Amino acid sequence: MPIQRYTDFIKAEAARLGFSFCGIAKAEFLAEEAPRLEAWLKKGYQGKMSYLENHFDKRLDPTLLVPGAKSVVSLLYNYYPKQDLATEGGLKIAKYAYGEDYHFVIKDKLKTFVDRIQEEVGEVQGRAFVDSAPVMERAWAQRAGLGWVGKNSLLLNRQMGSFFFLAELIIDLELVYDGPVKDYCGTCTACMDACPTDAIPQPFVVDGSKCISYFTIELKEQIPAEVQGKFENWIFGCDICQDVCPWNRFAKPHNEASFEPHGDLAKLSAEEWKEITTDVFQKLFRHSAVKRAKLEGLQRNIRFVLPSEEQK
Repeated sequence: MPIQRYTDFIKAEAARLGFSFCGIAKAEFLAEEAPRLEAWLKKGYQGKMSYLENHFDKRLDPTLLVPGAKSVVSLLYNYYPKQDLATEGGLKIAKYAYGEDYHFVIKDKLKTFVDRIQEEVGEVQGRAFVDSAPVMERAWAQRAGLGWVGKNSLLLNRQMGSFFFLAELIIDLELVYDGPVKDYCGTCTACMDACPTDAIPQPFVVDGSKCISYFTIELKEQIPAEVQGKFENWIFGCDICQDVCPWNRFAKPHNEASFEPHGDLAKLSAEEWKEITTDVFQKLFRHSAVKRAKLEGLQRNIRFVLPSEEQK
């Protein structure tokens, strides 16, 4: 089997489809991650995200997701925007949610990717993933040499920072495997120091139950009063630990038209956010990841972050 030729083809096809980086790791049990994941769950850092407690074995063993799997192909897709709307003042949403929901955009590319591999190689069994299954994507990307896991638990890449989506193909095709790169965080603690809710209690460990993204997206009940005044105007997600990361000075704007925000998004004042209607919500976020919070969730977040004098 021409392993090198197939590997070269997969990496060239990844670039053709717009992925910034492609790395490949051997599909095997993640022995190092198993005790870390278990300890993280025991500390309750998943908060109300009970789904993270499910499929423990599948998270660690890709052959349970794809029988006979031999390779995990990891991919990075840039979403860094041309304009950072969070610097304009007012209420803020995470950069990844400016445009169309990345699940749909990238999943379509992955389907094309799998089809092209089968055209080139023949019958290849596998599955494509983009933040949609129990796959430890950062661990696989690190093993594939796409970067290292930083102190904020996000994958960091020396050429583009961390403003990218991760995606994977788990396939039963043997390929040439890449090796990991070293950790370049050094003594920097910028992400830990900047987090207003102290969600990074120690390097490389994030307490998900204290993260602003958790409170504004995952938590469906009332936001705890003890974090009132700590959100720095974030109403959907949060980019603080990424914005302060020195490696993100290398981030360059994406070229994906689907990720461009609606033209009216940057113009919304705090007052307009507070009075957002169903029609405006649908117009701005019809195909956006913001729909995960639903209008009611977004309104809850807005009420929570607005200063009391603006609520009167």
